[in-house]
Amino acid sequence: MRQDQTRAHPWMPNSVPAAKDAMLAAIGANSIEQLFAQIPEDHRFRGTFDLPPALPSEVELKKHLLKTLGKNRSCEENLSFLGAGIYQHHVPAIVDEVAGRSEFLTSVWGTPMSDHGRNQAWFEFCSQLGELVGMEFVGLPVYSWGCAAGNAARMAARITGRRRLLVPASMDPERLAVVRQYCEPVQMASHIAVETVAFDPRTGLLDLDDLAAKLADDVAGVYFETPGFLGTIESRGAEIAAAAKRHGAVTIVGVDPISLGILAPPSDYGADIVVGTIQTLGAHMNCGGGAGGFIASRDEEAYAREYPTLNVSITGTSVPGEVGFGLCLAHQSSYGMREEGKDWTGNSVYLTAIASAVYMSLMGPEGFREIGELIIQRAHYAAKRVAEVPGVEVVFSNGFFKEFVVRFDGTGKSVAQVNEALMAKGIFGGKDISADFPALGQAALYCITEIHGQAEIDRLVDALKEAVR
Repeated sequence: MRQDQTRAHPWMPNSVPAAKDAMLAAIGANSIEQLFAQIPEDHRFRGTFDLPPALPSEVELKKHLLKTLGKNRSCEENLSFLGAGIYQHHVPAIVDEVAGRSEFLTSVWGTPMSDHGRNQAWFEFCSQLGELVGMEFVGLPVYSWGCAAGNAARMAARITGRRRLLVPASMDPERLAVVRQYCEPVQMASHIAVETVAFDPRTGLLDLDDLAAKLADDVAGVYFETPGFLGTIESRGAEIAAAAKRHGAVTIVGVDPISLGILAPPSDYGADIVVGTIQTLGAHMNCGGGAGGFIASRDEEAYAREYPTLNVSITGTSVPGEVGFGLCLAHQSSYGMREEGKDWTGNSVYLTAIASAVYMSLMGPEGFREIGELIIQRAHYAAKRVAEVPGVEVVFSNGFFKEFVVRFDGTGKSVAQVNEALMAKGIFGGKDISADFPALGQAALYCITEIHGQAEIDRLVDALKEAVR
């Protein structure tokens, strides 16, 4: 059957020639080519893309999408031990029920006086997260942990007037790339030099000698994580913070907040700014969307004035016992000052803040303690069982929370080969980190959460034994 081809794409209204011409006329451009004249010629693709023809029929488009989506293999029908930034934690049904209510789901914006329910829910999120991390001032969430860390680095640079940031070499490469992007290229006036500090190959902890060698009075901030990307719990956080303070640097700590039911909050060991993910607090795993990241600090003007986020305040009214909520310090965000704001402020994860507020209120202190104990017990059980597999070694076997590094060098197999064999049995193996951390050999990062019972862990071990034969 013959299909008529037109210049317009059926699912993109702006592709209609008349619409394009009207927009060009409105901005005073003669052609679309003229819009991109400032892009150097050697940066532009002049070939043709080998794309299939547009599907003009909605029926055909639906069939095509369903067929494509059918290739996915999800964590619902497969057993997953992947983590490394997106984690499979249990999300109670009530979290989705509350976050899906129309007053939250449809209230992307509005005015402070028209959205008291939304503002109160946001305030509860900030209050609960502040209790969890031991800080008094918490902004509304940004797009991801990496974005939060990048914002914190820029906050530290503005507070100190310095342009160097020290980060652990064991940091998540993807998160590090985001931080480097926030710190801008060397050609930019606001460039912040990002330098890595080595980690001890025996323990996975930060190398304090290398830190001391790189610390100087021009360092804006020292960033470290606990638990770190490789799963290790940084037991010398107070020493790192003290070293940073001796040089007048800001101490920035990255943390997975679900660990704080059993680990000390960063404020206890000297953190000035705390950042991390909120994906572990009642948010489902997703691909391509914001996982949510938070920024918290002491309630001091020097820090509060540097936040790029929206911040929610509470105050009394003329009616005894009545309170009102509103946004404070909005003028310093990109909402209030656009490109002159402290940094760009996104709003893509504000609904996740509602979900996290519900999750934290359900958990309470005892809930966080119980889930923390459950996760660390199951993770250490899993590490012990995995280490029993011939040729398999658990690296940094002491002092980890829910993730640990597994090395397969002794099996003669690569991580890719092991994961392929596991996938054939309906198991997602650990994140392959052999390319990012070659010194660790053929290594993978395995993640255990409260969803992994003994039966699932034993199934993994049995599958690994077959995979390495």
